[in-house]
Amino acid sequence: MKKFLLLLLLWSNNVFAGPLQFVSINYLIEQEVGRLVLPEVYRKLNVSIVITPYPGKRAQQLVRSGKRHGEIMRIYSYGDENPHTIRVPTPYYTLETMAFVRSDSHVDLQSEQDLSNYKIAKVRGVKHTNNITKGMSEVEDTDTTIQALNLVSKGLADVALTNRIDGLVKLAQAGIENVVPHQSSFRVLELYHYVHKDQQHWVNKVDDVLRRMTQSGELTVLIKKAENQVISQHCRQSAVVTELCRQYLSQEED
Repeated sequence: MKKFLLLLLLWSNNVFAGPLQFVSINYLIEQEVGRLVLPEVYRKLNVSIVITPYPGKRAQQLVRSGKRHGEIMRIYSYGDENPHTIRVPTPYYTLETMAFVRSDSHVDLQSEQDLSNYKIAKVRGVKHTNNITKGMSEVEDTDTTIQALNLVSKGLADVALTNRIDGLVKLAQAGIENVVPHQSSFRVLELYHYVHKDQQHWVNKVDDVLRRMTQSGELTVLIKKAENQVISQHCRQSAVVTELCRQYLSQEED
């Protein structure tokens, strides 16, 4: 009987321990990439996970209450602001905080501080754009990136802030042709997986997998595949075929 119990314990620790319930932020391209990548990481631990998209603030509340086991992808400062979570130390993706402006505008952005001179549109509950606009008075929150880009397109806002790849793909999806990314991004931030403190036993295991996948190059290949899949999917929903779509669709055909 003792041997049986020992084998049962070993099996429960190493075979199937899911599904774990995680949340992501809805409608953001980097989060869609994460929804494809993170299950492959946990699969190496023989663990099944379920990822459900929510608005940013709602996702944070669900994890804080313990109703979900963690968030798939947030920036470093999220962990400092949410002590109920534990950050998996190895980041597995990055984002660029990018300004998108009308192509005929005269918006002059030499630094982050210059944003305070303009009307800003951003998606509510997203940490990297919350951080960069903290203390600024003319900031409008939207439900989606496309809504923010449309405000700029119609002249109702001067700048839309989002991740570079998110903005580019959403411009293609919406067929918005008069909005372009600014010359350079403001910040490049690493993205981390967070688990609720009650699930901290997963932190080292997941971190070990991420480190191995990073060192072997497997993570880079997996991310590129996920990006291509997400971008191609949105390109096929586009009102116009932009250069970004042509680039990724041609890669897929090759």
